[in-house]
Amino acid sequence: MTTAHDTRIDACVAALRSALPAGTVITDPDVTASYTRDQSRLTDAEPPAAVLIPRNTAEVSTCLRLACEHGVPVIARGAGSGLSGAANASGNAVVLSLHRMNAVLEIDEINRVAVVQPGVITADLRAAVATAGLFYPPDPGSVAFCTIGGNVATNAGGMCCVRYGVTGDFVLGMEVVLADGRVLRTGRRTVKGVAGYDLTRLFVGSEGTLGIVTEVTLRLVPAPGPAHTLIATFSQLADAGRAVSGIVGAGVVPGMLEILDRTTVRAVDALAHMDFGADVAAVLLVQCDTGDVEQVTELSASAGAVDIADTDDATEGAMLLEARRLALPALERLGDWLLDDVCVPVSAVTDLIAAIENIAAQAGMTIGVFGHAGDGNLHPTVIFDDTDPSSRAAATAAFDAITAAALRLGGTITGEHGVGRLKRGWLQRELGPVGMDVHRAVKNTLDPQHLLCPEGMLSR
Repeated sequence: MTTAHDTRIDACVAALRSALPAGTVITDPDVTASYTRDQSRLTDAEPPAAVLIPRNTAEVSTCLRLACEHGVPVIARGAGSGLSGAANASGNAVVLSLHRMNAVLEIDEINRVAVVQPGVITADLRAAVATAGLFYPPDPGSVAFCTIGGNVATNAGGMCCVRYGVTGDFVLGMEVVLADGRVLRTGRRTVKGVAGYDLTRLFVGSEGTLGIVTEVTLRLVPAPGPAHTLIATFSQLADAGRAVSGIVGAGVVPGMLEILDRTTVRAVDALAHMDFGADVAAVLLVQCDTGDVEQVTELSASAGAVDIADTDDATEGAMLLEARRLALPALERLGDWLLDDVCVPVSAVTDLIAAIENIAAQAGMTIGVFGHAGDGNLHPTVIFDDTDPSSRAAATAAFDAITAAALRLGGTITGEHGVGRLKRGWLQRELGPVGMDVHRAVKNTLDPQHLLCPEGMLSR
């Protein structure tokens, strides 16, 4: 990164001002500073040279065409809710914010399809399709303020993934503006379609490095029926692991299967006074169909659950799930935090949590763990003091040790948050040299100047 002034930027900004409507190009430093970074921790960022706020695909195309002609890097931004640093700005780049492109363009009830712009808030889309008796399942923790475009860029998940899958499982097609300003349409809205390469899947999870998504066609499903919500507490972490393995192994497909470790449970207790008890080592939270609740209860009990409670009342169920939703806010009260995102095979969930407990003990640090036990995606949260360099270093070391442990257990460095700047150094360790060569070949073809998100996961 560099803060040195580049005359190419002045020329580019001037050309953009001439070509775009008033208010699209912003250079006021008081405004551009607010577009500096996402919600990641310990990632580099600088205020951008300018912020571009287009209203439609044609304006996005103009932005990228002129940036390409002047050799100016462009960083796409949704709501800035990401946790990997992928939307962090650089002083020699412009940020292209998609928040004005926030329309739900179509809801097709017969074919169960929605067409939306990238700036649509995920919760707003879920509410809109619910009025038609339909359901859009992906539900990231930031569902109330994250955007569909950002979800597509990171292939975001959430608590419903164990049954329904991640964002990419619902993307049928998209409109993408390439680095040189050309507009590409991928995919289709039919149930089947195998003509050509699956370019839609290529762009899902590409974190703004290959193109900027300006429209998304999404698959919807019928609204689910009433569900039972169950909470089970365990005095031993291994018992909770046996319950998870038992539920998944029995063929039960819950709508949600979440876990909180001892540290997180105590933090939630301190915040919300939920009275789990000092001896609780882990809590499982499960939502399942009415026909599965008895089997889930039996499997939890046989695995050693101390207490089990369930309800089919939606309001009571929401109260039980509050413990999971309070996990990060509760841990935030303990100090500065560094949230990780790793995924392992479901059978290795408790092995990963045990490894994290050892890392915490050896480093003398507090690390809380919560996440999606049903699909092996956990969010270890390292608590540290950001004003103390030694504490920052220890947090980084613990973060790296957790990521390495996930790989050793046959997992991945990120399940849903993405690589961004935070984990770009880990990408080659997971993909290997041939995998990286193929990634770079794709990048070089679609963005030969490396202008899109140049400090991101495929940075030179």
